[in-house]
Amino acid sequence: MPDILLPGEGGRLVPYGLRGQPVLDAPPTTPFSRVAYSAAHVVANPLAEGPPSGAASVDWDRTIAYRRYLAGLGLGIAEAMDTAQRGMGLDWPTALELIRHSISETADIPGITIASGCGTDHLDAADARGIDDVIAAYLEQLNAIQKLGGRVILMSSRALARVARSGADYQLVCRRVLAEAQSPVILHWLGEMFDPALEGYWGSRAFPEALETCLEIIEENRARIDGIKISLLDAQKEVDMRRRLPSGVRMYTGDDFNYPELIAGDAQGHSDALLGIFDPIAPAASRALAALAAGDVSRFHDILEPTVPLSRRMFGAPTQYYKTGVVFLAYLNGHQDHFIMVGGQQSMRPLAYFADLFRMADQAGLLRDPEMAVSRMRRLLALYGIAS
Repeated sequence: MPDILLPGEGGRLVPYGLRGQPVLDAPPTTPFSRVAYSAAHVVANPLAEGPPSGAASVDWDRTIAYRRYLAGLGLGIAEAMDTAQRGMGLDWPTALELIRHSISETADIPGITIASGCGTDHLDAADARGIDDVIAAYLEQLNAIQKLGGRVILMSSRALARVARSGADYQLVCRRVLAEAQSPVILHWLGEMFDPALEGYWGSRAFPEALETCLEIIEENRARIDGIKISLLDAQKEVDMRRRLPSGVRMYTGDDFNYPELIAGDAQGHSDALLGIFDPIAPAASRALAALAAGDVSRFHDILEPTVPLSRRMFGAPTQYYKTGVVFLAYLNGHQDHFIMVGGQQSMRPLAYFADLFRMADQAGLLRDPEMAVSRMRRLLALYGIAS
């Protein structure tokens, strides 16, 4: 295995010898026993002109190729979500184009499942005058996605968080929007660690009160709700909510810190998965889910547990910049030929972060081609004036 000099403690360069055994891509031979979506990233067009703050320019061929790769591993696609830089470089018109491409250009894949993010991000939160503005914004996106034949994930709304005065406002918005849903949707509870503008969602900064409001909404609209994705990075909160969901409503874990235990579950139930981390760890996620479906819980944990340190570092504070780590792994593994992101987000993490992800990805068997990964890591180091 090749060696490389990487930044270590104290800012010194220390040699690192790769030792991981790559987890090979392998399509599952039997269905998973869990519903599993990977929230997928977008590949930027590195040749686009214009400022980073301008409209997103996407490499559609590579972006869709990655979705086909995920589907080949048995994973569903959570499209145009936070991992795709929704609200952090990817605007609504481009998100809708992404959804259209994904649905139409993967239609030949048997059994593929795609659920797409429906939000209010074309409405600047500062311009929202009240609840009716939020409802209208949600319905505009809902109808556009449904016109494409898409399933819907009802994303958390910055505008709603700004104008809502109580849990009753959230109930009204969900009632009005869900009434227009043509098939059951997935709700999304995104914590403020992912988006500070969402603090106090569901009408309260206190989890118990917010939980009660959310559960009331689910109970009232249960026929129109497939499940809820909870992204609070707190396993106990997820379990507490999971145990109180109405029968037939799924809990989709969005906990990128504790996903193995939550997916494995306990005697009282389990979580399905809708995870950003399933993008960079897709081969391991697929093999682990196949082992779980075969009843081999130990093998499931053996595969996934080495990925947890990587995920916790990738999603560490400031959590909203985890997308930089996701795209970095895609670059190391040859899914794209550059490390450029929509909105220039490749600059949002320090070099020490990338060095840690490189080591952790190797130790988890997530560097598909170690020689290529080392070569690409050296290119990054060279940008910092480091010859490795």
